[in-house]
Amino acid sequence: MSEQLSTLLELLDLEKIEQNIFRGQNRDIGSGRVFGGQVLAQALVSAGRTVEEGRIAHSLHGYFILPGDVDAPIIYLVDRLRDGKSFTTRRVVAIQHGRPIFNMSASFQIAEEGPEHQIRMPEVPGPEGLPRELDLIRAVADRIPERVRDLYTQERPIEFRPVDPPDPVAPEPREPTKHVWLRARGTLPDEMLQHQSVLAYTSDYGLLGAALLPHGLAFQMPHLQAATLDHALWFHRPFRVDEWLLYSTDSPSAAGARGFTRGSIFAQDGTHVASVVQEGLIRLRGKRPGAEP
Repeated sequence: MSEQLSTLLELLDLEKIEQNIFRGQNRDIGSGRVFGGQVLAQALVSAGRTVEEGRIAHSLHGYFILPGDVDAPIIYLVDRLRDGKSFTTRRVVAIQHGRPIFNMSASFQIAEEGPEHQIRMPEVPGPEGLPRELDLIRAVADRIPERVRDLYTQERPIEFRPVDPPDPVAPEPREPTKHVWLRARGTLPDEMLQHQSVLAYTSDYGLLGAALLPHGLAFQMPHLQAATLDHALWFHRPFRVDEWLLYSTDSPSAAGARGFTRGSIFAQDGTHVASVVQEGLIRLRGKRPGAEP
């Protein structure tokens, strides 16, 4: 298991302070604030640890309220809204410095049988033979602003292999669709909550990038301010995040300084295992009245 994945699993192993109260630590990835995917994943873990065995998360909906302080632990307060015969509902509030920075609703369900169908996985090349996204970025590291160079070139707990990647620094405008293969860099235990929390962490990585593609924008550009506003994730079928998954994303719309994005996640055999929807801030500084230079 890679050192980065081991560190991530430690972050997701929350400290129980009291009944329904957990504390999580942070890892500074170099952005100056807590990565949204980390808060999302830790909130899911805190909710899952209050649910009886045999009930698996099937959906979560979160709102990012304030940027997280990387130097302060995060307290997760879990509200046990309902424990039904088939479904369990939880609400989680993440708090720093006495203020909520994130809230989430999550639902868990017992295993049940029912009608099944799914969309078809896009026909794209498999991960074998595709270059790592990190290697593509490192190849142009001299073109990345120094203030964020370490952030984009550091090792990660997840390996990404993009299909038809754009220029990571100066992309040409293109259709708002992208496909990326991903896999945790090591073998995880069989516990489904752990696989779900790692996927929740990963699902926030680069999803907003689909909304940047038609405009020839990249996260590294100094005049671009981008941040996740809300994030929803549905788990359809069992999966392993330490095996290859295809993250197929697109952006149907961008307006009002917000980009709307969605994603479908497939196992390598074509099984549709999860779906994601997100809206994020896309603000061009200096391009609107009253904006900071």
